[in-house]
Amino acid sequence: MAKKQTRQLTAGWAIYLRTSTEESQAPERSQESQRRVINQQLIANSDLDVIEEYADIYSGRKTDRQNYQRLLEDAQQGKFSHVAVYTIDRFGRNDVECGRAFDELAELNITVKISSYPDLDLSNAAGRMIVGLMAAVARFESDRNSERTIQGMLTKLLEGGWPFRAPDGYLNKEERSGMGDRKNARYKRWIEQNPEQAIVWRLAWDLLLTNDYSLAEICEALYARGLTRGDGHPFVKFSKTGRRQPQVNVLSRVFHNWFYAGWVVTDNKWAQIPPKEIRGQWEPIVSTEEFERGLAILAARNKHRNQRKNNFYLLQGKIYLQDEQDIETRLICSTSNSGRSGGGTSYYCVPSSNLNFRCTTVDEQLESLIQAIQINQACVPTLQKAYQADLDYYLRFKKQDDKSELHTKLNELQEYEKTIARKNAKGILSDETYQALWLEFKEQTSQIRATLDDMASQKAVHVDNLDTALNLLTKLGILYMRLDQPMRKRLLKHLVRRVVINSEGMIVRLDLRTPFTYLCHLALVKGAIDGDGMQAGRENKNASDSLPACSIYFSLGVPTRIRTWIFGSGGQHSIH
Repeated sequence: MAKKQTRQLTAGWAIYLRTSTEESQAPERSQESQRRVINQQLIANSDLDVIEEYADIYSGRKTDRQNYQRLLEDAQQGKFSHVAVYTIDRFGRNDVECGRAFDELAELNITVKISSYPDLDLSNAAGRMIVGLMAAVARFESDRNSERTIQGMLTKLLEGGWPFRAPDGYLNKEERSGMGDRKNARYKRWIEQNPEQAIVWRLAWDLLLTNDYSLAEICEALYARGLTRGDGHPFVKFSKTGRRQPQVNVLSRVFHNWFYAGWVVTDNKWAQIPPKEIRGQWEPIVSTEEFERGLAILAARNKHRNQRKNNFYLLQGKIYLQDEQDIETRLICSTSNSGRSGGGTSYYCVPSSNLNFRCTTVDEQLESLIQAIQINQACVPTLQKAYQADLDYYLRFKKQDDKSELHTKLNELQEYEKTIARKNAKGILSDETYQALWLEFKEQTSQIRATLDDMASQKAVHVDNLDTALNLLTKLGILYMRLDQPMRKRLLKHLVRRVVINSEGMIVRLDLRTPFTYLCHLALVKGAIDGDGMQAGRENKNASDSLPACSIYFSLGVPTRIRTWIFGSGGQHSIH
């Protein structure tokens, strides 16, 4: 594949700002803070003007951020020569995508500057090491925040609450909890019936419980009364040819949803709560007895129907096709002639096209790649030492900055607490208001102290994760071959973020999850991982002698490589 041609660059800055949709602070205030620091640390010390500003209010783990993609497109057209970002995690929390984006900008001779490290030079090995580790840590912190959020949601479920969007017939309600007009006030959230839609679904259940109406007839009866679903869609639609299409699947999902009977029921990867164990904190539309009677009616009707078994796809949701322009398309899964005795042939497909790749062909390649990965046990101590050195180098600066900010916030809270205590003593604040504020201060103070304690043990957590990753990679080839297909899929879920193939159905890249992605970059420098997928690490071992000791090689615009670089030409593949 030919190297991309760089255009003449327009001298000037492009600023990228990002605020997560989950952040409690006002996005405009957060981005203004980022803009101010960028101007102070980077723009003010240069002779270049700001050409364009790109801002997103979206999760950093997503790559489909509108203005982020616009920035990369404008970079291809040479609209600016420098990019300024506040911190690595504001640029993105997907470490693999961050690395690729920085590689792409570097190939275009665009200079990237980070306001938290204004003197960092990304053109040398030390700069690449720091950026690589920061990107991996940003991803780790994002994953850890997700785990904390999940634990909070699980706690709410176990208490009978509902942390998700309420189904049709109910409303999500919230109110501020005694903090006036403060933007970061805490909220109380609950579920209650939608008076209009609750009547619709109560009528639907009444018709079902008579056992005189099919699901299609119930749809027709609701449609005849002019009733619709909560989103305004009718219960009967019409095709282009005028054929009536009762929405029986919508009814079936609702009639099987225990939420309407007032029970908390979930079945996902982090919460498995069976029916009739936890009573929900909302008013049911039907009683438990009526709901179970409805299930029995539906089960009796389906008794003699043949239930088609779902097909199994090892890489479902993880496989992408990369075309000649480096554009990646997510593939769907499909099985042709599934009614045959052999079960048909399974493919990974591009939607609405004739591009189909046999699942067995791709899965066998993945099997060979995983079997080829081996850990040189003699190099494990070196990897651990390098990893710890990188953590020391990065966390020293991170902890200093974060601790200073947290201690400042803690002191501000304590001073404000003294102020309102004096106002309460003088009678300016009522006892009720003071008590509400005091509880809020206590909770915020506890959170800050817990964060400080967590930062003290952060390095140990990172080291534990690396040891776990090393142990898994050591046994990966043997373990993978002993597992059945469903267990292989579960293992890949923790190891591989996505698999990228070319138009010939050959795997050209594996994107690994944290900390495997960092470990593989580190191993390429130290020559600790052998095998087809890692051969370049062994071949380039001597080249790493020029790098600083205990550093990570994070490719940023290496002249001889492009964003989709493949090791050699003998079927060896890069693993990110």
